[in-house]
Amino acid sequence: MEMMELKNKIITKIENGKLAYYDMEKLAKELDCTSTSDFVLLNKALNELEDDYVIARNPKNFFMTAIQAGIYVGKISINRKGFGFLDLDQDNSIHISLEDLRGAMDKDEVVVKLFKLDSNEGEVVKILKRNTEICIGTFIVRKTGTIVELDDERLKGRIVVKNLSKFKVVTGTKAQFKILKIFKNTIELEILQLLGHKDDPGVDVLSILLQHDIQPEFDVEAIKQAESISQEVLPEQKIGRRDCTNMIVVTIDGDDSKDFDDAISITKEEDKYRLWVHIADVSYYVTENSPLDVEAENRGTSTYVTDRVVPMLPRILSNGICSLNPKVERLTLTCEMLIDESGEVSSYEIYPSFIRSTERMTYNNVNKILDNDPVVMRKYEHLGDLFENMKVCASRIRKNREKQGAIDFDKEEAKIIVDKNGKVKDIQLRERGESERIIEDFMICANVTVAKHMKWLEIPSLYRVHEQPLAKKLREFAKVALIMGHKFKGNMEDIRPLEIQKALNEFKDEPEYPVISTLMLRSMQKAKYDSKCLGHFGLALDEYLHFTSPIRRYPDLIVHRMLRKYSFNQCLDVNEINNDELKMEKLGLETSERERASIEAERDVEDMKKAEFMQNKIGLTFDAVISSVTKFGFFVELPNTVEGLVHVQSLSDDYYRYDESGYQLIGERTGTTYKLGQEVRVKLIDASKEKQTIDFIIYKDKKKKKQRWI
Repeated sequence: MEMMELKNKIITKIENGKLAYYDMEKLAKELDCTSTSDFVLLNKALNELEDDYVIARNPKNFFMTAIQAGIYVGKISINRKGFGFLDLDQDNSIHISLEDLRGAMDKDEVVVKLFKLDSNEGEVVKILKRNTEICIGTFIVRKTGTIVELDDERLKGRIVVKNLSKFKVVTGTKAQFKILKIFKNTIELEILQLLGHKDDPGVDVLSILLQHDIQPEFDVEAIKQAESISQEVLPEQKIGRRDCTNMIVVTIDGDDSKDFDDAISITKEEDKYRLWVHIADVSYYVTENSPLDVEAENRGTSTYVTDRVVPMLPRILSNGICSLNPKVERLTLTCEMLIDESGEVSSYEIYPSFIRSTERMTYNNVNKILDNDPVVMRKYEHLGDLFENMKVCASRIRKNREKQGAIDFDKEEAKIIVDKNGKVKDIQLRERGESERIIEDFMICANVTVAKHMKWLEIPSLYRVHEQPLAKKLREFAKVALIMGHKFKGNMEDIRPLEIQKALNEFKDEPEYPVISTLMLRSMQKAKYDSKCLGHFGLALDEYLHFTSPIRRYPDLIVHRMLRKYSFNQCLDVNEINNDELKMEKLGLETSERERASIEAERDVEDMKKAEFMQNKIGLTFDAVISSVTKFGFFVELPNTVEGLVHVQSLSDDYYRYDESGYQLIGERTGTTYKLGQEVRVKLIDASKEKQTIDFIIYKDKKKKKQRWI
C-alpha cells in the first residue's frame, strides 16, 4: 500500500469511528497491517499526519482528528490591543489572549489549541511560518542607551538592534527593520534603511506604506524593461487591431489624475445606444513572467494615499504609453455594447483596437456641462451630443441595475487636503456628481459583459466575487435596526440584495443613516478575487469581474491576458488551460491579500491624517453622532467623517452599564442613555498622530451655544 493511500484510509477510519476509539493496534488490525514492514509504514504515516496537524493523539495514545482534539491550523490576526483570533470559517473564530500568543505575530501561520472543546478560547501551541518580516520603528536616544518604539503595537517585547553601531541616529529617527528572531520576550532586529526624522515631510506616510510592504521604489530590472518600451504606437503594433481613431473618444477622470485606463465613445441608434468602452491594453506591454509582470504581481494594485500614489507600474508606463492620453494613439481592448431601452446589453463585441482620445475630460467639467454651464459647454461644443447620450444611456443601465436590486450604501468619504509638505489643511466630504455615476455605470456594464463572455467560453479567469452575507451578521443588523425603530424584513438565510436596499431606503432621510449604512456595510462579506464565478451580491450580479483598470489593478491585467490568449488567439491547448486554471486559483488568493494590504495602508494613513488635523483643535466642541457602542465607551463621528472615542471613564455624572442587547450605555442612577445613532455634543480632549487616535468627552453647555463643525 502506498503512503498517500494509507494516510487517506487512516483519516477515513478515525473520522468515521467513535471519538478516541482507535489506537495503533486497532488501526493495524482494521487496515490489515500484518507484516513488520506494514507496521513500520503505519507508524510512519501516523507520525507524519500528527506532525502535519491532521490527526492528534491523547495521553492514552488513542488517535482522533485534529479538529476533534480542538487543534486548528491557520493564519492568525492580531488587533492593536494585542488580542488574536483565528478564523475557522465565515461565522466562527478562536480568540487568543495576549499572554497565549506565545510570540505569534499578525499574519503568522500557527497551530492553535482550544482550552475546551465547546469554547472559542485557545492558545498558540506552535508557529509554523513567520509572515511578518519587516517592521517600522522610531529611535529614542537617552543617556542610558538607545531604544526603539515600534509603530506596530502588536509587536511587543524587548527590542535588540544588531547593527545599530553602523548607523547614526537621533531621537525621532525612523527606520525600516528586518525581524531576525523572536524568542521569549525579545525581538531581534536589523536596520534595513533609515527613513528620516519622524517630523520630516512625507516620512509619516512612507512609514505606513513600508509597514504594509508597499514599496515606493521599483525593481531595477522592471525599470529597465519599462524604459526599453517605445513611447509611441508603432505601425506593426496596429496589425490585427480595429482602428477606432475616427471616433469621438473621451477620458473622464479627476482633476489630479495622471493615468487614464478607460475611454468612452457613444452614439445613438434609433431607440438604442451603442457604447464603446476602450481600456488601455497594458497586457500587450507587460508580458507574462517578465520583470514588469513579476513586479506588478508582487504589488497587486496601486495604492492611493493623501499626498501620493504608489503605482503598480512604473510611471513611464502608467502615465505614458499605457495611459490613454489625449491627441495620441494608444493600444486598447474595446468592449462594444448595444444598450436597449431597458438598459440591457442586447449584443456586444470584444476586440483589440487602437484609439486617439479626442479630449481629456474631468468630472468637474462634465458635471458643469450636464448642468448646462454655458462657458464649459461652449468650450466642448465640438463633442456634439456626446454627454447627453451618455447621461440617457447611463440612466437606463442604472435603472436596470436598481431593478435587479443593486445596493447603494451611499457612504460618505473624506477628502483630505494637504499642503506641499503633506500637512493636512482641511478635511471635506468627497463630492460624487452625475459624471462620476455615469462612468461607474459604464464600467460596471463592461465588467459584466466581459465576465459573461469569459464564463460562457469557459476561459480561465479571475472573477470579482462578493458572496451572500452570513445569516448571523444579518440577524445582528436586524436587531440594531429594530432598536432604532425599523423592522428589517427578509429571509436571513437567503436574503436578496433588493431587500437590503429597501432597508437602507427606510433610513435614507434620517440623521442616523450614515451609522445604519456603515453597520449594514460591516454585515457584508468582503469582496475578493476568485477563479470561480460566484457572483457579486452587492451589485446583484451573477457574473462580475474587473476588466476596466489594468494600469492600477493586476486582476484586470490578467483578465486582458486571458482574453488575448483564449478569445482573440483561440488557444485550445488543454495543458495550458489546466495550468492557467491552477494559476488563477493562486492569483485569486494573492491579489485579494495585496488588495487588503493596500486598503489597510490607505485606511491607516487616513486615520493618521485625521488625528493630525485634530491636534490643534483640542478644547473645541462639535456636533456628532454615536457610531458604535462598546463596554469601554462609544465612538462618535463628526459630519466630516472624523471619528473618535468617548471613554466610559469620562462619563463622570453616573456609573454606566453596557447593555449589550440594546447597544447602549445606561446610567445606573440617572437612567441617561447613550445609544447608536444618537446626536451628541462632544469636546475634543486629545488627538495622537502616532497612535492614530482621537478622544472626546461629552460636552454639556448650559447656554446651548452651537459651533460649526470643522
